[in-house]
Amino acid sequence: MRVRNRKGASELLEKNPQYVILNPEACKGKWSEIFGNNHSIHIEVGSGKGNFVTGMAAQNPDINYIGIDIQLSVLSYALDKVLAAGLPNVKLLRVDGSSLANYFENGEIDQLYLNFSDPWPKKRHEKRRLTYKTFLDTFKEILPEGGEIHFKTDNRGLFEYSLASFSKYGMTLQEVWLDLHASDYEGNVMTEYEEKFSKKGQVIYRVEAKFNKK
Repeated sequence: MRVRNRKGASELLEKNPQYVILNPEACKGKWSEIFGNNHSIHIEVGSGKGNFVTGMAAQNPDINYIGIDIQLSVLSYALDKVLAAGLPNVKLLRVDGSSLANYFENGEIDQLYLNFSDPWPKKRHEKRRLTYKTFLDTFKEILPEGGEIHFKTDNRGLFEYSLASFSKYGMTLQEVWLDLHASDYEGNVMTEYEEKFSKKGQVIYRVEAKFNKK
């Protein structure tokens, strides 16, 4: 999600260290201490303005959530939502999705969400897709054995590519929705993009993919 630079975004993040982790390298292997409990930890890679991660945190107070986005201004808007809701089970990181092993120990994360990731439709940009095999290598490292990726998109091409990528990697496709909003799936929390696209009548795709033995 590309947005204009927000004046004061950096200062806002720095003023809220209880929610924004400014030195994530020092937290590797210590996330339970950071949250102050032993609850499961779920991360959203590419959290945008925070609709999903804050909605999930409010819906599941016994799960810890970490929203990850590389864009400074976008993350500051996510922080606005966290502050407004006063959610103790949310942390935010401004890091790149390809470097997560620098911030999380092996198996430290229990579940991972990819929502409306950039489709990078050109073949020469395949390696930038978050469901490309090198990203899956990283995700598998920080997730436990049998860890899951929950993936949503409105882009049919990316969805088809991701199903194939998960399968080629040896993952198990547990659930596949070809029209999420027309299904009986319960508890869906929408992202900003999802709200926008669904209002236009676009189909939303979803899959839950599970890593097998390491």
